[in-house]
Amino acid sequence: MSADRSNNYNEPWDRDEYRTGSVEPPRKRRLLVTVLLTCAVVLMGVVAILGAMDLKLTFQGKEPDGLPLSLQPADEQEGFAGVTIGNQPDTTIELQDPPGTVDNVPQEGGLSLQQIYDQCIDSVVSIICQSGGSSSSGTGVVLTQDGYIVTNHHVVEGADRIAVHFNDSTRLQAALVGTDETSDLAVLYVDGEGLVPAQFGNSDELRVGDAVVAIGDPLGVELRGTMTDGIVSAINRDIVTGGRTMTLIQTNAALNPGNSGGPLINCYGQVIGINTMKIGDDVSTTGVEGLGFAIPSTTVKTIVDQLIAQGYVSGRPHLGIQGEPVSGLAQYIYDLPSGLFITAVEDGSDAQSKGLTEGDILISLDGKQILDQSDLSAQLYNYQVGDQVEVVIYRSGLRYTLLLTIEESKG
Repeated sequence: MSADRSNNYNEPWDRDEYRTGSVEPPRKRRLLVTVLLTCAVVLMGVVAILGAMDLKLTFQGKEPDGLPLSLQPADEQEGFAGVTIGNQPDTTIELQDPPGTVDNVPQEGGLSLQQIYDQCIDSVVSIICQSGGSSSSGTGVVLTQDGYIVTNHHVVEGADRIAVHFNDSTRLQAALVGTDETSDLAVLYVDGEGLVPAQFGNSDELRVGDAVVAIGDPLGVELRGTMTDGIVSAINRDIVTGGRTMTLIQTNAALNPGNSGGPLINCYGQVIGINTMKIGDDVSTTGVEGLGFAIPSTTVKTIVDQLIAQGYVSGRPHLGIQGEPVSGLAQYIYDLPSGLFITAVEDGSDAQSKGLTEGDILISLDGKQILDQSDLSAQLYNYQVGDQVEVVIYRSGLRYTLLLTIEESKG
């Protein structure tokens, strides 16, 4: 058919044609949209004009509350709620010199905090340890005038070199006299004279609520000599760590990494404990504050006297082997069991006489799985010197069971 296509449809446009973008509407509807838009624009204009006229009338006929039309002299100005503002003074604040510092005395009959710090700071030292390419730090306390110093075992554990920094900026190299993992105490020696030894008090006389301070190097030597104060929160607190139970003094004086090995001091300036640990970061997601612990001075004396006299503490159980965990990668590649990979066997030990050598893997002790050195130490705390234990050893694809005698550790 040759008839006009537009005569066959009611729509005035060809519905068989499509364009990208918006579709053009019918002309009648387009006119309606145009009219509506025009009305909206006119209405908005009217509203704007009326708003401006109202604002102008408001300012001409009445002054808005709190907004003066003209500035008045200062002695006639009115402020909020009609308060008259007077003449402006030359100064607003006069700084008065204090009559003097006031000593903070934590307990009746005791020293002030300032006196405690002045008396004790020269007896507190910084401990800097080097091990391979890494370094770590802690705190220590001078024991004797001729060079003995006490700190924590975990501060110096594995160190190749140890340096001691004194309050007068003197720095001396230190030798390790002896260390005891069970009590977490160690004794160092420096070749120095005229050191200022700390005064030690009897921790058995402590009561809950007694005022104490801690001095040390929280977070490292950059903050060395920091003092924090608190009270004795509990005494004879049994804390299990590394498989062993330690009886400690609990305090709310702030302790942080770096305070380890430093003194806990009573209100008379006497060291009544050696700070060793805090509970907080890894306990719960909600966070824990004010739970620090110190080794009582009575324990410190017993351990330190033995370390100085013989280099070790009598009666500590020992198997004569050292090792490291078998890594997951090594287990996968070489098809090895998990356990303690033995890296050293002490000469003359029962372990050596029974044929243990470097490269053996200790799997268990009396049926308890051993994964690292801490597991071994924790299990040994359950035995006495002279006891026999059954161990399982892995070597060259085979497992062997043998009896080893627990010996006394010589440090």
